[in-house]
Amino acid sequence: MHARSGPSPAPRPGPELEVRRAVREADLLGAQRLRYEVFVAELGGDGPLVDHAHRFERDLYDPHYDHLVLVDPARDEARLDHVVGAYRLMPGARAAAAGGFYCADEYDLSPLEATGRRLLELGRSCIHPAYRGGLGLLHLWRGLAAYVSEEGAEILFGVASFHGTDVDALAHPLAFLHHKHLAPEPLRVTARPPEAVTMDLMPYDQVDRRAAARAIPALIKSYLRLGGYVGQGAWVDRPFNTTDICLVMDVSRIDERTRALYDGTAG
Repeated sequence: MHARSGPSPAPRPGPELEVRRAVREADLLGAQRLRYEVFVAELGGDGPLVDHAHRFERDLYDPHYDHLVLVDPARDEARLDHVVGAYRLMPGARAAAAGGFYCADEYDLSPLEATGRRLLELGRSCIHPAYRGGLGLLHLWRGLAAYVSEEGAEILFGVASFHGTDVDALAHPLAFLHHKHLAPEPLRVTARPPEAVTMDLMPYDQVDRRAAARAIPALIKSYLRLGGYVGQGAWVDRPFNTTDICLVMDVSRIDERTRALYDGTAG
């Protein structure tokens, strides 16, 4: 995910960053402001509740979700500039009250629901441009690891996006993900028509693996390194100007060494 914003101070060393749930209005508004800069200003997305005048990206699901925010205390909270990373999270127990999971409009989630295990939907992940490529994502992942532990979540899932809706231009990364990281049958969610498109766009031996690796966003790579899978098919989100895939991760598959890195217990 990529964000744009005006001039800003370079981030200082990671330990000064904080991760917390957005229990204060300023934190939620800061997350929605950052989401606007990422998903609207840069990636060209839009939606019925996007507030262009005040630069907030929001939707009907926001009140039902927890919002995990990465905060730099040195930035100006009064200007809602202090949130430099965000995640939107909803445990499965809340799904009915919310009218269902956000990504249920894009994917048939019945295989996950049939497991009887504790589900957690992840979404709207974004990081300020000055905090990418370093400790920003790691801090956010460590905050997510703590949340997962607190909620007892067993299966994580959510849509992640490629910029743009030209599926042919994404043929190599989509085909690579289909051939190498397709979820096993019990966890294989399936993209819903009419916006569903196949990811099996070419045989694996025709995939340019270097080009595919370059094209896969860092967030998706992080899930894959943790043992994540992708669902069957992609979903073209034209209003949001993205091509979405559904990532699924069984928490029990994360090995102890990797878990230690992401939960902050590694030496």
